[in-house]
Amino acid sequence: MVAYRYWTRALACATMAPMDSVVEYGWRRAAVVAGVMLATVLQVLDATIVNVALPTIQGNLGASLDDGTWIITGYIIAAVIVIPLTPWLQTRFGRKRYYLAAIAGFTLTSALCGLSTGLGELVVFRILQGLCGGGLAATGQAILRDTFPPRQLGLSQVLVATGAITGPSIGPTLGGILTDAWSWNWIFYINVVPGVLAVVLLLLYLRDPAAPRRARIDVPGLALLAIGLGCLQYALNEGERNDWFADARLVTCAVLACGGLAAFVWWELRTAQPIVDLRILKNRTVAAGTLLAGVTGFTLFGGIVLAPQFTQGVLGFTATLSGESVLVRALGILLFTPLTLAFLNRMKWNARWLLGAGYALVAAANLWQAEVTASSGEFATYVLPLFVGGIGFAQLFTPLAVTVLGAVRGVDTPKAAALLALAQQLGGSIATAVLVTLLDRRGAFHHDALAAGITLSRAAIANVVQHVSPQALAGLVTREASALSFADAFYLLALCGALAVPLVLILRTKPVLASP
Repeated sequence: MVAYRYWTRALACATMAPMDSVVEYGWRRAAVVAGVMLATVLQVLDATIVNVALPTIQGNLGASLDDGTWIITGYIIAAVIVIPLTPWLQTRFGRKRYYLAAIAGFTLTSALCGLSTGLGELVVFRILQGLCGGGLAATGQAILRDTFPPRQLGLSQVLVATGAITGPSIGPTLGGILTDAWSWNWIFYINVVPGVLAVVLLLLYLRDPAAPRRARIDVPGLALLAIGLGCLQYALNEGERNDWFADARLVTCAVLACGGLAAFVWWELRTAQPIVDLRILKNRTVAAGTLLAGVTGFTLFGGIVLAPQFTQGVLGFTATLSGESVLVRALGILLFTPLTLAFLNRMKWNARWLLGAGYALVAAANLWQAEVTASSGEFATYVLPLFVGGIGFAQLFTPLAVTVLGAVRGVDTPKAAALLALAQQLGGSIATAVLVTLLDRRGAFHHDALAAGITLSRAAIANVVQHVSPQALAGLVTREASALSFADAFYLLALCGALAVPLVLILRTKPVLASP
């Protein structure tokens, strides 16, 4: 009876009138933070955990390579479409109701993914999982921004950054362990208990900042957004696999993406009640921050894409050792993020200085990585460049979020958070497409250049041929060409980091007040 009364009171509180202030203290704040962190980690974890298990899933379900990639592609397309819609969904249904429904839906579809017995079922449930999980990170970021008092904005965003960093960093390693130790189904089952716990915590302690409003459904805007972003994401995911514009489907997708997004922008700026309020980009800080979030996503996820392929494909590292190389950079981020918060708060550093230094360090780390990249090497060779890159990223996430979210108030907070999340997701998708294409094209270029120099008239080549077979020599050339192509990719990431440094000057920023 006591438990019944307790849950009845909790459900009543969940539907109470929203509060003017949702700032929390003590154990209530701790409960909200725990629930949001769980939801955020689950969402970003699922973006990478499936990748390592994909070959096993394809084999168990009898799927081809092209069909199996829809397990990843369907999830990403659905998530990308939902991210910019989250502010409207929060307005229409209330932030708490939307967030709880999204977490519950994500948890349920995770269980259904694990129970799938065929490829079609799994793809459908992954799409539904993406629709539920797409807005979790942006909504959680806005919730924590409102849960802490304004003077502790930096602390709230450190927590967001920690959750966003942890998922992609441990995803590949955890996915490999679960797949090898049990089965691929467990990469989905692992979401269930944390998801239920997050729902319970937030049901009991999360409060709404504003009442739901009868927001009109912008059907044309929604349709154009789905077409534009959906086709863009499909083209980015499938481009290199299908030789880009040599494939009629990709040409069609590219045309639909450009036309759909252009029409979407035109319509959203004309309609009175847009489903995505692009007018917030008139705020110079939001516009510049969104661009910088895209660059951050490009460099961060670009490194996540390159590291495992290089260490396993060229250096021959085991999957575990390859995963540890990703964790080295994550360790740098986690260790130096609190120091970044101290610079923002107690030392009252201007966030632009931290952002500029962060992008410069990211550029330097990738340049260092390119210089030491070779066809052979030990794990220790790459530890310092990766760790320095982690220090650089530690100076990006929190200052950027603090600067952008500190420049908006009220209903503009979820809009700005959604744009940051969308830009980072698209930056990562673009990085994957660009870098995979670059590796393929530059690998072929370097292979031809190296092969052209292999002639018996050269004494060194003639000596090598006496000791190794032609097949072994060809393999050596291929491996050297691959290493050179990876170096080119790291040079590109270094260039992107360097170009971002002057962009931070566009931001309007004020020092964050010290927290007690």
